Amino acid sequence: MESLENQELIVEKPPSISSLKQNDHDLQVTAKRTKLLSVFLEPFQWLQMLSSQLNSTFIFGIILVYGLSQGFSGSFSKVVTDYYWKDVQKVQPSVVQIYIGLCYLPSVMKPIWGLFTDAFPIKGYHRRPYFVIAGVAGCVSALMFSLLGKLPIAIALACSVGISAGIAIADVVIDACIARNSIEIRALAPDMQSLCGFCSAAGSLIGYAVSGFSVNHLGPQGALGVLAIPPVLLIVLGFVIYETRSANIRSEKKKVMENVEFTTKGMYKSMKCPQVWKPSLYMYLSLAVSISTHEGQFYWYTDPKAGPAFSQEFVGLIYALGAVASMIGVLIYHKTLKDYPLRNLLFSAQLLYGISGMLDLIFILRWNLALGIPDSFFVITEQCVSHIISKIRWIPMIVLSTRLCPIGIEGTFFALLMCIDSIGSLTSKWGGGIVLHLLHVTRTDFTNLWLVILIRNVLRLATLGLIFLVPKADQSDELIPVDLLRKNSDTSTDDEGLQLVTINEKNQEVA
Repeated sequence: MESLENQELIVEKPPSISSLKQNDHDLQVTAKRTKLLSVFLEPFQWLQMLSSQLNSTFIFGIILVYGLSQGFSGSFSKVVTDYYWKDVQKVQPSVVQIYIGLCYLPSVMKPIWGLFTDAFPIKGYHRRPYFVIAGVAGCVSALMFSLLGKLPIAIALACSVGISAGIAIADVVIDACIARNSIEIRALAPDMQSLCGFCSAAGSLIGYAVSGFSVNHLGPQGALGVLAIPPVLLIVLGFVIYETRSANIRSEKKKVMENVEFTTKGMYKSMKCPQVWKPSLYMYLSLAVSISTHEGQFYWYTDPKAGPAFSQEFVGLIYALGAVASMIGVLIYHKTLKDYPLRNLLFSAQLLYGISGMLDLIFILRWNLALGIPDSFFVITEQCVSHIISKIRWIPMIVLSTRLCPIGIEGTFFALLMCIDSIGSLTSKWGGGIVLHLLHVTRTDFTNLWLVILIRNVLRLATLGLIFLVPKADQSDELIPVDLLRKNSDTSTDDEGLQLVTINEKNQEVA
């Protein structure tokens, strides 16, 4: 009996304080590990959710087109072509802005590319051949740029436009799918644009990170050959993407003119709606009024006398960190801003956009040195701030564009809206080039560069007066008239779904 009582006493003895502390510590460590693991897995879970809701091959297409074709090629060419025009062709900064503006022409023609992909199938396919065409145009142009020696300016411009055309055509094909999915699953429209923005920023990070190194070791002209790699992968994408081939090609040919007529009338009718043309006008003016001063600043960055004389590698590093900041801007939007009303969000973003531009003014006037802030630290800070705000400002405008597309002509109409944005960017480039020329900012004279930047910042703030053109609506709201949407939807029968074809499926199809 005594032994049993002693055993009961031993069993009921409370745990010691040290053991309780140890258990509490173990629980805290486990909780921290679980939290870190969940943070790490969250992006993959998000991609899995999008793939299950939208189609995994559609997500793959976004990653390839936005990440590699648009993000990497756009960022890499931005740095390399700047050095090409400056060091190889030795062109004035104001003239370079005019030349680079010409590279926006393929984007201005996006409605034409969209009309071709929607209404003019090739061998019964609406999408696959246009990926191949985009890849061939970009690949041939990049190889000519790199392998033919110093080109006449006209041919060099043609090659630049060819590279841009390849990017623009690929964008149109994937944007048609994004627009349709944004209409059919409105709640995921911000998520789709977040994915596009993140892929574009990630591609830009890689492009900027290797651009300075490539220019330094290969030279501006040799580095342009790297731009042939993304178009080659676009060609491959055109062959592996699965698309249902039209059974009756002759019947499809007869419908071409009907499709063109329907699309043209649908675009005209849509643009007449105040719910469409007002926000479209705002998007154009917000881009056009903010004149671009990039080339003037780039020449000043690399000038050994008037500017800080940044090296090629450091210029690439600046832009690479800006791409990281763009990714942060996407995350900020995705986590905290995608549920805000469009007008409030765009007003706040435009206000911050104008204020942040004053950092460029401080840098050009070298006030940062008076404050004891080194050039390298200040320019990186300025680039990070401006890229975060630019991305937060840009994504809602893309979401707004998807909300304005009537189903049935969504590919062509979204391309039209992107064309309007491209015209705005073209106006900004050419307007900035004219102002740089009028104020005599040249390859060696930067006396009035501060005034050009001040004018740009004032114009950015002046755009706030146009915010009334943006609708008072949430980002998931339906903005265009329901009858217009339904009418176009009823006549639309094409399947926009894209998916990868496996080897077995291809063999079965051939058999």
